[in-house]
Amino acid sequence: MLLMKILPLSETHYPEVSRIYLEGISTGQATFETSAPGWEVWNEGHLAHSRFVAMDDNTVAGWAALSGVSGRCVYAGVAEVSVYIAENYRHKGIGNRLLDELIHSSEAFGIWTLQSGIFPENEASLRLHEKNGFRMIGRRERIGKMNQMWRDTLLLERRSKTTGIN
Repeated sequence: MLLMKILPLSETHYPEVSRIYLEGISTGQATFETSAPGWEVWNEGHLAHSRFVAMDDNTVAGWAALSGVSGRCVYAGVAEVSVYIAENYRHKGIGNRLLDELIHSSEAFGIWTLQSGIFPENEASLRLHEKNGFRMIGRRERIGKMNQMWRDTLLLERRSKTTGIN
C-alpha cells in the first residue's frame, strides 16, 4: 500500500482535483456531469468542511468531499459523498482511506447521515461504500439521461453511530 498523506483540500489542489474529476467523467460510470466546473462553482457546491486530498509526494492521487442535500434546516446533518481517485492510483486502498477520513470528519461536524448515488455498473464504488458501512436503501430507476439513454442509480446511506443518535 502506498504511503499517502491525507490533507485538507484547498484551492491550490483544484487543478489536479478537476483533472481527476474529468477522468471519472470519462468512464461514464461516475456521474451524470459532463464537465468539471471552475473552482468558484465547485467550492460553492461543497460543504466548507470535510474536503480531503490524498497526496503521493506532490501529486493529488484522489479526493473526497461532501455536498449538502437540501437547504432546509432539518437536513443540516445529511450530506452527499463524492470520492474520486486518479486513474493510475485506483485499486490501491486510497478510496478507503479518503472515505474513512471523510466519515470521521463529517461526524465531528455534526453530520449524521451520509448518502451516495452510484451507478449500478460502478462495482468498485459500491464495494468501497459497503466496506465503509453504507447500505443500499433503494434504486432510482431511470433517474436521468446520459448520452440519450436512461440510467438508474443506487442510493446508499450510512447512518452515524455517534452523531445524531439522541
